[in-house]
Amino acid sequence: MSVPAKYRAIGDFHEYYSGSRVAPYLTLFVGGNHEASNHLWELHYGGWVAPNIYYMGAANVVNFGSLRIAGLSGIWSGPDYKKPRFERLPYGPSELRSIYHVRELDVRKLLQIRSQVDVGLSHDWPWKVEWEGDWKQLFRFKPHFQSDAKSGRLGSPAGRYVMDRLRPKWWFAAHLHCKFSAVVNHDLEEDSHPEKSPSQGMDFLNGTKDVANPDKIDLDIDVDQPSIEDLPDASASVQNNDEIDLGMGDDASDVSTHIPIGNTHSSDARVTSGEPDEVPLDLRNQLPASFSRPPPALTPSVSHPEAIANRTTRFLSLDKCLPRRKFLQLLDIEPIAKASDGTDTKRPRLTYDKEWLAITRAFCSINPLTSPIPPDQGEAYYRSLIEVEEGWVEENLVKTGKMQIPENFEITAPVYDVSVGLHPMEYPREYTSPQTVVFCEMLGIENFFAGSEDEREARRANAPPISSEGNGGGGHRGRGRGFGGRGGGGGQGRGRGRGRGYR
Repeated sequence: MSVPAKYRAIGDFHEYYSGSRVAPYLTLFVGGNHEASNHLWELHYGGWVAPNIYYMGAANVVNFGSLRIAGLSGIWSGPDYKKPRFERLPYGPSELRSIYHVRELDVRKLLQIRSQVDVGLSHDWPWKVEWEGDWKQLFRFKPHFQSDAKSGRLGSPAGRYVMDRLRPKWWFAAHLHCKFSAVVNHDLEEDSHPEKSPSQGMDFLNGTKDVANPDKIDLDIDVDQPSIEDLPDASASVQNNDEIDLGMGDDASDVSTHIPIGNTHSSDARVTSGEPDEVPLDLRNQLPASFSRPPPALTPSVSHPEAIANRTTRFLSLDKCLPRRKFLQLLDIEPIAKASDGTDTKRPRLTYDKEWLAITRAFCSINPLTSPIPPDQGEAYYRSLIEVEEGWVEENLVKTGKMQIPENFEITAPVYDVSVGLHPMEYPREYTSPQTVVFCEMLGIENFFAGSEDEREARRANAPPISSEGNGGGGHRGRGRGFGGRGGGGGQGRGRGRGRGYR
């Protein structure tokens, strides 16, 4: 887990994992930047991390009764956006961070959705959403947000792109550790807030800078700090001296990834240099073929789907789970489209989404773990593939009654053992999740997340020696306090160095 050693602590998640405690309500979550990422890696398509606690996977759409929920895990980092998911245990220092970065392939799949979604989930905030709420109060509470917001470096371009495409009724996020709400009007193309001109913060679209999503987390575990709503309406800034920078500068490095934002109609995500081409054409033509530029991505213009008709998204982010912090809010959410397929709304169940399963099958030939990831072929190209796969899903899953998500959680690694402690002198092991096996078999797709034991042991044998503090590679599944994510303090792993750790 990516967190400084001094903040690692085992909390209570291992009790839910072991079954000694059970979540009283069905809980859905997306991954962030302080998770036991190796555990979530094994559930790439989604699955139960404990009874009644469901991880949405890297990207997903599921249904709870007639409520349709989309999720995107991870945080934004331009340099890793176009990369495959190359990280495998045991992780190096950079892999420990890059594993939780959002990938373009997962965003590309979400952008193929052509029907209405009710709820969207992400860890970090969609880009520029801060300007669509009470930004003055936000900047008084978190003064260091202001410069990043004004320069367009706060939030996730990928998350914004997905939100603008899906236009859900609600969008929930976290990451920045404060309660904040906003209303996003998708009919407005330009910002209207008085402090920022429309051109500000757009440099990253031209490939000149990254949109920084720094891994800054507030670890003031023993400090009671008011939420935004509790602040006085004063001009003086409220400085949070307990905010720390974990030194994860890879998320703030320069990047050349171009992400179209706003009311765009192409799912293209191109890499541009941002620099003029100063090499004369006659000289370029003398270079070997390997030096030739790749052909541009095929991105036919496609109009916004008529079935996605919602025009207003309510955004909500809550604070950390600490005393006197606003971390809980109860909401009644009515689906935009009423159920007409016989769905039992009185006893709702968690079910697969037909369109998302078709998208998953349409992309099943792409191995997300290996390079290179094929370029985006454009929405029109994928639409024809998805339509074919929707027919397959209808015949093989819908008509055969296989759309309910099975409650098939299994313990796959040892439960946390207090006698071993936080620093077992052994790297955590990689496991094949039985849930992922069942899902891939159901869809008839290859399971890229089922490595051989020989391959896994070879990786462990070639790993560097573990330090006296375990290199952060302990094998426990637990939850620490106040670190922003499930598995939050000591990481999630399961005992005797053989479970998932917080490396």
